Amino acid sequence: MSNRNTVVRSLHDLGAAAWFGGSLMGAIGLNGASHDTADPADRARLAADGWARWSPVAAAAIGAHLLGGLGLVVANRRRLRGQNGVTANTAWKAAVTGAAVAATAYSGMLGARVAAAGRVESEGGTEPAEDTPADVASAQHRLRLLQWAIPTLTGVVVVLGAQQGEQQRPAEIVKGVAAKLASRWHTALALPGRPSSRS
Repeated sequence: MSNRNTVVRSLHDLGAAAWFGGSLMGAIGLNGASHDTADPADRARLAADGWARWSPVAAAAIGAHLLGGLGLVVANRRRLRGQNGVTANTAWKAAVTGAAVAATAYSGMLGARVAAAGRVESEGGTEPAEDTPADVASAQHRLRLLQWAIPTLTGVVVVLGAQQGEQQRPAEIVKGVAAKLASRWHTALALPGRPSSRS
């Protein structure tokens, strides 16, 4: 447990930071600025183009985060088995990360649909106008929700990662291992067929 995992931890943390920060900046900065484009027919197209330029960086960030996370799981496998609370945190983090990956992929698919439509009237990158074609408007409505869902999910991933860091404090390790051992001892005493300690 004393070995350093600087490379995988850096991949994990920098990947999460870029994923969270990029999605939040896109929702506030890129999609927000698209409203100010003078020609309504350029608003959705420009926002989609900006997201398309960011997509390779986002994919690299997600890949780095997942690779780093896998490395940390391998490096901390003993704590996963032996320290109370670590397994639950890791399971929750994996579930939220999976949801964030799915939301990001779906958002990219919807963004590609908007980009493929070319110059169409809209209020902004995620807000259709009255004249926006129905399929594009449907994609924009979903993108409007996803633009906030992704930074929310990735923000939760960052918080759970911070909690994992706190769980590696020596006092937390001792407390967590002691709690795990006590739980196993209690379970062993409660197994059927064992005589009860009460008479």
